[in-house]
Formats: sequence, structure tokens, C-alpha cells
Amino acid sequence: MSPTHIDLTETTKPTVDNCRATREILDRIADKWSLFVIAMLRDGPRRFNELRREVEGISQRMLTLTLRGLERDGLVTRTMYPTIPPRVDYELTEVAKGLLGPVMGLVMWAEQNKEFIEEARKKFDENAEAGDAARQRVFYQQR
Repeated sequence: MSPTHIDLTETTKPTVDNCRATREILDRIADKWSLFVIAMLRDGPRRFNELRREVEGISQRMLTLTLRGLERDGLVTRTMYPTIPPRVDYELTEVAKGLLGPVMGLVMWAEQNKEFIEEARKKFDENAEAGDAARQRVFYQQR
């Protein structure tokens, strides 16, 4: 693969405002919980407690904030049914469904490479500890 030339017209050249808007969108999608919530909603609407059970480790407060943020950004709809007790369903919007391909690609990549990354982290940490010990020996020998 070789790099290709991208012709940026005046309307597509990055500006501070464009970069900020893009960054905000990416921050929403790539935060700690949004990818999981989007992935859980891929098969259709879910109730709040269903999502809470399926997204391991998320607190009620964080799920509420995540769903609210996704709803604000137009990625999730919230439908309330007038039943007793009230029933609320969350569902991906059409725009968010277009995000499923890339999101699920990232999720699958992380799943396929988690052991490799864990091993790389372990080696890095071991080397860092060895390097720290060596630096400390040099420091004390110089004193």
C-alpha cells in the first residue's frame, strides 16, 4: 500500500472549528462506555436494566449519562411507554446503525488482539521496571 494524494477543497480543509466538532463526536463514540452500549443495541431496542446487566461493570449513573449523551448526539432514541411501572426503551437511530460496521470492527479487533496486547504490556512493564532499577543503580553510584 502506498499513500495516496487527498485533494482538499476549501470546504473540506481542516479548520479549528471542524477539528473541534470532529473531536467532540469521536470523544462521544470512543468514551469508555458508548461503544459497549452501541454494540448492545445492535440487535434492537433494550430496556435500561437489560443494558445495565449486559454492559458489565457500568454503574447506573454512568449508563444514564452515556445514554443521555448518545441521545443528545442523535445516536439513540428513548421511547417511554405509559405503563405501570413506566417502560422505557432505547434504540439506535439510523445514523448510529451506520456506525455499527466500524464499531463492531473495533470490538472484534480488540477481542482478537487482547492476548497479544496483554503480553506486550507485560513485557513493556518488565522492561520498564528493569530500566528503572538500572537508572537507580547509576544514580546512586554517581553520588
